[in-house]
Amino acid sequence: MDRGVLQGVWLSFLAYFFYALSDASIKLLDGTMDPFEVAFFGAVIGVAVLPVMRRPGDRWSDALRANDRPLWLLRGLAAALGALGSIVAFTALPMAEAFALLFLLPAFVTILSVLFLKEAVGWRRWTAVLVGFAGVLIVLRPGFRELNIGHLGAIVGGFSGAVTIILLRRLGGREKRISIYGAGLVGPIVVSGLLMVPNFTVPTAMQWVWLLGYGLLAALANVLMMLASTRAPASLVAPPQYSQMLWAIILGYLVFGDGLDWPMALGTVLIIASGLFTFVREKVRVPAARRAPAIHPQ
Repeated sequence: MDRGVLQGVWLSFLAYFFYALSDASIKLLDGTMDPFEVAFFGAVIGVAVLPVMRRPGDRWSDALRANDRPLWLLRGLAAALGALGSIVAFTALPMAEAFALLFLLPAFVTILSVLFLKEAVGWRRWTAVLVGFAGVLIVLRPGFRELNIGHLGAIVGGFSGAVTIILLRRLGGREKRISIYGAGLVGPIVVSGLLMVPNFTVPTAMQWVWLLGYGLLAALANVLMMLASTRAPASLVAPPQYSQMLWAIILGYLVFGDGLDWPMALGTVLIIASGLFTFVREKVRVPAARRAPAIHPQ
């Protein structure tokens, strides 16, 4: 493997490690803050990445401009729902369980590609989708265990991430990078900013620590993913996102005392296998110029 490509792959592993730490910061808040407020501050802190996303010739106002305003606004709404879903999931569920459900993202991408991009999907990818959903049923075990809002939040987070990927495929060649990133900030800031007003409380010093950890670590991970994408193709920087499951298990056990039973482990393996197979088929099927970049489920 070319040295630059190898650097890109390692940068993506490092990025997903920081994403996992960012998600752990949400869990360390332990539900003491309104999810809307957490999403709002996380997006505001994410503004720190705008200078990195700005290319020569870009104006700061380009972060709020769009050639296709409806899709740009939909990208913002998807970002808001994804952030809120992930925050609720990591607040209410063990980290590994939240990630297992968020990793349904590739299956959702396959379904949305057929519905909205009219892409042809063969039996292999449909089989991968079915395997992924079978893994979800094993993880959730409906009827045998109590489900809560965290499970819904994780599924919403994964679905919103898939919507974002579909939109990136449509917007990628027509919008500036700073504009696409700007939509991902404006959505959570506006939506969460309005919805947090009734229950707004000033964060305590410790809550600020975890909020900064959530926002800054995610911002750093975004920068690393951008650097990785300039060195390696999307088909190589996307699969390392499953390394987050390893960090989720380690952090869950060491920091939060989470356990991992065998049905959960089996379901997780099926979901990850489904996602990895989808990435492989995507590499074969879609020309490099049309592949969407990797995206954190959040």
